[in-house]
Amino acid sequence: MIVVENKPVEEILQMIAPYKKILIAGCYGCVTVCLAGGEKEVGLLASQIRMARSKEGNEIEVLEQTVERQCDKEYLLKFQDNAREVEAIVSLACGIGIQYLAEIYEPIPVYPGVNTQFLGANRDIGKWEEFCMACGECVLDKTGGICPIARCSKHLLNGPCGGSQYGKCEVSKDVDCGWHLIYERLKALGQLDKMAEFIPAKNWHRDKGPRKLVKEELTLERD
Repeated sequence: MIVVENKPVEEILQMIAPYKKILIAGCYGCVTVCLAGGEKEVGLLASQIRMARSKEGNEIEVLEQTVERQCDKEYLLKFQDNAREVEAIVSLACGIGIQYLAEIYEPIPVYPGVNTQFLGANRDIGKWEEFCMACGECVLDKTGGICPIARCSKHLLNGPCGGSQYGKCEVSKDVDCGWHLIYERLKALGQLDKMAEFIPAKNWHRDKGPRKLVKEELTLERD
């Protein structure tokens, strides 16, 4: 899932300082799971904004709406009625949803109410950990299902480095060495021979702008 955290209310108040009527847009997707952008958080932020502006003697009208996903145009269109009524929108979706919302409802300014952190797994209640950096060239088949880009502090494709000791990373004794985890996993799987396989450098160069994925069979069906 995409993990986000709420921006400080003070920062959001600065963004919306010029406006008298705004919409706070929530999402029932990942941001709801990590307790940062669902219906409950939309209501909480709306209350905080109203109270802060009231104390300043600068009243503001805050509309609230949460949709299934903000990364899908079908659901973004549900904001149409409220979007027509406001001067600005604060989105509590991930960076993808924020940008798509801004594109759909241009020229209405759309501001981020959260900071998008990483692609992570839910380790425990209220605890998420980065598992993937969405590099687009997955090597999990070679590393026992543990991502060296996300789990190694140096993002090494061929490790470990010389700084790890007793299974811990040199950056901190509290951080597991990603390549030690890979070694132990491959050992348990009986696949230690994969440690000798060289993984070539990834092609990070993008000469055609943002990455895109097109399912031709779906576009043909639509046409």
